[in-house]
Amino acid sequence: MSNIFKTGLLLAVLTAMLVVFGGAIGGQQGMIVAFVLAGVMNFASYWFSDKIVLAAYGARPIEEAQAPRLYAVVRRLAIRAGIPMPRVYLLPTDTPNAFATGRNPQHAAVAVTEGIMRILDEDELEGVLAHELSHVANRDVLISTIAATLAGAITYLAHMAQWAAIFGGRRDDEEGGTNPIAAILLAVLAPLAAMLVQMAVSRAREYQADASGARLAGKTGGLINALGKLQVANQVAPMGASPATAHLFIVNPLSGQSLMKLFATHPPLEERIARLQAMRV
Repeated sequence: MSNIFKTGLLLAVLTAMLVVFGGAIGGQQGMIVAFVLAGVMNFASYWFSDKIVLAAYGARPIEEAQAPRLYAVVRRLAIRAGIPMPRVYLLPTDTPNAFATGRNPQHAAVAVTEGIMRILDEDELEGVLAHELSHVANRDVLISTIAATLAGAITYLAHMAQWAAIFGGRRDDEEGGTNPIAAILLAVLAPLAAMLVQMAVSRAREYQADASGARLAGKTGGLINALGKLQVANQVAPMGASPATAHLFIVNPLSGQSLMKLFATHPPLEERIARLQAMRV
């Protein structure tokens, strides 16, 4: 419940930021235009998210005869979660990782890499897949799209402020115009703040999927062991995924050796493991 509350609070913060920054930067009209533009782009992405990300990683559908162990685990977990059997895909890479996508449980897909199939035993694989199917059951694709829409609208408003500062700002006889220095500061700080909140939403959903996945699997040990193995493997050979889709994977597929760790979409694996160890399932 704490993660659900945190997600709601973070979305409320993004909404408040949109209202405040929108009024300060673009006025009511500018805020509406930015929100509509961001909404159109992100909801189009939401509608076709499964096709986009699966094609981006060269994922291919795999039949039950080719991977009976994988299908048995996915089917068992889908029945427990009360969702339809998702489509199953295989990613042609040795780096162990997995993700789920799809706009709702009826259009869900789960994808695993060739590497993860080799290094995990059945309990560990069940823990990973329970985490991913929890994302589907929790409607996390919808939640992340809403967060992206709000953050995107704030970013559009920041671009409007940059152009307004270049061309002298928005004039208003009653207000006396926009302070160009304030506009520039908001143009820089607003999208940065929105991005940080958006990343916090993603991290909160990862914690929630860990907890939901452990309950779905009926034990924490499989996921704990799997996260430990995946951490080591991804440190040795990061997958090099696109930053735009990195949040989908169960562990961060990008190299952590950079300042971008501040903007990570995933919480530290050590903290995720500690929280799972504290659970009683």
